[in-house]
Amino acid sequence: MDILLSVGSVYLFIILGFFAKKKLKDELQEKSLVVLSIYFLQPMLTFWGLSTKKIDLTLLQAPFLYLFISILCILISFFVARIFFEDRKERSITTIASIIGNTGNLGIPLGIALFGEGSIIYTSLINVANIFLIYTLGVFFYSRGNFNLTDSIKNIFKLPLIWFAALALLCNYFDISIHPSLFISLQMGAYASMVLQLLIFGMYMYSTKLKQTNKRLLRAMFGIKFFLIPLISASVLYLFGLDRYVFSIILLELIVPLAVTNVNIAALYDCKPLDVTALVFFSSIAFIPYIVLLRYFL
Repeated sequence: MDILLSVGSVYLFIILGFFAKKKLKDELQEKSLVVLSIYFLQPMLTFWGLSTKKIDLTLLQAPFLYLFISILCILISFFVARIFFEDRKERSITTIASIIGNTGNLGIPLGIALFGEGSIIYTSLINVANIFLIYTLGVFFYSRGNFNLTDSIKNIFKLPLIWFAALALLCNYFDISIHPSLFISLQMGAYASMVLQLLIFGMYMYSTKLKQTNKRLLRAMFGIKFFLIPLISASVLYLFGLDRYVFSIILLELIVPLAVTNVNIAALYDCKPLDVTALVFFSSIAFIPYIVLLRYFL
């Protein structure tokens, strides 16, 4: 029941976005909201998230393992994409979409529901690692659908979020405090960013024809997300000899459904955002029975 409530409460805003687009149609432009979110609100979310707690170096094993496994999965997905897809955009989506999981809006509350409040420090740090993954390799691969190699790399540094994250890490490391009034403003922007991302996803859901979903992309996503990633993750984590608690938390964060941010970045770089929206939707639906079964192993 906790799992269903955690998932349902998050996806309430997706339903609101869906009906808002249905009612207003062309009066509500998704691309404008995507730009607003990525260039203004998400930098505030990142800065706020990295400023809420002092980062303890002894806890960095979890996010580093998360990144290591994610990059390993990206390498394997890259070769899978080159074998089965000829279209550059479909290769990019297959390579990166399944690895970018919803570690923030869904991963953190699910961690609390399954493992208690002691999981928050681990899931928060993993979410920070995921943000770096999204706005580096995520931006690169989604850009590759339309840009050459050099321009795809440049696109990473054009987004303000990566610079705000670096600044926040420096402030955290040198223990530079933020004025309480400014911190409240950052918090408002952070929550607005999370809500807006879900609303945008709901708007794209309205425009997505699920019956016309790219079946090859869908099969690739299911194979990578629900078979390849759990298999690689469990194998690597087992080799590192982690205790069962931390093992289970990292594994959970690696198998959460595709992040809504996939849709935002795909839309920003015109990399088949409607196809990506369908993948996020189906991964979210399939995740519910999947996690109910998997929780007995966790």
